[in-house]
Formats: sequence, C-alpha cells, structure tokens
Amino acid sequence: MFALVDAVAFYASAEKVFDPAIRHKPVVVLTNNDGCICAVCPIARQLSIPKFQPYFKIKRYLEHHDVVVRSSNYELYADLSERMMTVIGRFCDDHYVYSIDESFLRFSGFSKVISDWADYGQVIRRAVWRETGLPVGVGFGPTPTLAKAANHAAKKLFGYNGVAVINDDKSRCEILSKMAVTDVWGIGSRLGNKLKQLNIQTALDLANQNPKAMRRMFSVVVERTVNELNGVACLTWDEVKQNKKEIFSTRSFGERITDITPLKAALVTHAAIVARKLRRQHSLTKRIVIFAASSPHEEVYYKKSMLYDFITPTSDTRVIAKAVSEVINTLYKPDTRFYRCGIGAIELESEYFYQTDMFNKSADNPKIMTCIDTINNRYGVGALSIGSEKLTQKWAMRRAFLSPHYTTRWSDIPVIDCD
Repeated sequence: MFALVDAVAFYASAEKVFDPAIRHKPVVVLTNNDGCICAVCPIARQLSIPKFQPYFKIKRYLEHHDVVVRSSNYELYADLSERMMTVIGRFCDDHYVYSIDESFLRFSGFSKVISDWADYGQVIRRAVWRETGLPVGVGFGPTPTLAKAANHAAKKLFGYNGVAVINDDKSRCEILSKMAVTDVWGIGSRLGNKLKQLNIQTALDLANQNPKAMRRMFSVVVERTVNELNGVACLTWDEVKQNKKEIFSTRSFGERITDITPLKAALVTHAAIVARKLRRQHSLTKRIVIFAASSPHEEVYYKKSMLYDFITPTSDTRVIAKAVSEVINTLYKPDTRFYRCGIGAIELESEYFYQTDMFNKSADNPKIMTCIDTINNRYGVGALSIGSEKLTQKWAMRRAFLSPHYTTRWSDIPVIDCD
C-alpha cells in the first residue's frame, strides 16, 4: 500500500501557524516580487479568489473582503516542511519527500498490522497537526498514482474528512469517476486537451483505455499511468532522473533598475546559480545566453540577449561571471528601466565525458568551487560568494508583506506574555 500526504494550501497554512490573529481569516500568499497569488487558504477560496492572478488586478477586491496578504516567506516554509516530513516519516517504513509540501509513503510490512487505513490516516493527520499546526490530507492506494488520486479526493471531493482510501474496485471507480482527467498525476493541460478530444473526460475514462493503444498514441508514460490507475504499480519515485539539458536562472527585479552596476550584480548572481546547478549534476556548459529586458508594459520595450561561447566547457562561477563582465556594456542601454534579466546554460556536456582542447587549458578551478559549495551547503546559500554579486541589493526580490522568520531568526522568535 502507498500513501500521499499533502499539506492543505501549504504556504497560506504556514503563515497561520505562528500568528493566531489570522487563523480564522482569509489568507493569500504572493509569488516572487509580490507578483501573483500562489496560495489561497480554504477560507479565502470561498471568496472565489483565483490562483496565479496578478496581485495588482485584484488588490481592491482583497482589501474589500479584508483578505490577509503575505509575501512568500521561503525560510519559514522550508523549516516547517522539514518538521512536517520528520513527523510523517515515523508512520511508514519507506518515505520519499516529493516536494516541499508532499511526501509519498510506502507500507511494505504494515498490511497485517493496520486493519483500518482510514483510521490510520486520521492518526497521521492528528500527529502532524499537533506537532506542526499544519492541516494535511492523506490518500491511500495500491499504486502511487492511485494514492495521489485518493489524496485529491481527501482534500477536494465531498464526503471525505481529510482521508481517502482506494483499496478495492468500488472505491477506485467511485473516486476516479469524480476526477477530471487533468487531475490525474502526470496528465497536464496540453495532454488533457488531447485526451478530451477522444472523449476521455474523467480519470475513470482514462483507466478504461487499452494501455498499449495509449502508448502508441501518446507515450510509454501514459501507458504506465493507465496501468497504475488499474492497480498495477509501474512508477517508482527512486528511479534515476535524467540530467537537465538546459539550466536557466532568471528573475524580475524588486524595483526597476537603470544603472549598469546593479544589473551586472544581478547577472553575476544568476551566473553563480547556474554554475552551482551545473556542478550539482556534474555538467559543463559550452555556451550560455545572457539577457536583460524592460517591462513589456513600458512605453518603449527593450530586450537584448547575447550568446557567449566558451573555448573550453566550464562550470566555474568565476569563468561564467567573467563572461558577464565582457558583455555587460553591450547588453546595457542607458535610460532603460530594466525589469528582468537572466542567464541560461544551453549547451551542456558531462564533466566525465568531454573532448579537451589541446591548445587551450581550462580556466576552471574545481578545488575552489568545491570549497565554496561545501561552505554554502553547511552555512546556507550565499554564505560565501564572489565580490561582484554583492555590489548592490537594489535588484533583490521585493517582499512588502513578509511575515517574521519565526523559526530561523533569533529576533523573530515568538514571545508569549503570560501576565
């Protein structure tokens, strides 16, 4: 038996843990730079507040309904996620953290011990609530895909009190018949539209298809999904993932930038992120794209991108940062209000298998990069960086509605007054 435990509106729920004043109020959380709504608590959901709607478009609506708005507090969310996963891991013999608010559980030797999976799910929910203050939904199924479907039912379908179990054909058909095909794990909107053209509207419709026919029409992944929906376990979470073929780091600025110095600082920071990701998957890049742009809503829209080729493949932060220094004067345009910039490594090679150059020696210094990575892994990303990253912080992410860092900063630790 498998289970999926998923926090309910995790970001919004996390904001309520240490702030009792907002626990019974509608709460929404915004994305980077307070751009769009990314999390809506169940109370706010009753106001029909759409996710991923630009904040400025519905700001007045939120104010009219006294909705509490928060910026993304990633430090708080990461800490609460770790606590939640620690609690969940006690209830199974195989635990896999799938995302910041989701984890799969596998019960290899529990079937003879647990007589009622629904009761066991409630035990998990109460433990997580008692020790973290986070509400979760629990779904059980004979395959990871059915566990995911049961979790969907536990949180979004009427008649389930936070726990749903698929353990026979009746419960499987009942839940799958109430799910849209796009609610199935691994079926995105584009694939879902193609399936709907074939009159495959629900998850049960997909389960009733011939797996081999689905493979011929779409892919082996869809074939496996159909089998999983019929109780045949095909997917595992511990399969080796393929390395990324391209690595990008981009972000909009907290405020518009007009000077060349902060623009360069932002690009060098993106260079450091790309280099770190390259080293993590043991890749090198032969070519990068560097770009900067103003907002498309400006009167005069400006965007410029440049390709930079390295003589020898690299994953060294200093080498990629030097490339930024060489192109920044060409990339920069005076009197332009820059809104976004980024770097992408677009031609990658394995650091174990690549053709060296007889006449050009690599400028990489793996020992220095290993030292930087080790320090940053121990003390946090950014603990050690190259100087040009920190020339200015004007470009840093805007978080105007940021809540305190209750669990990661001494000055923000909650204080209880017992008078």
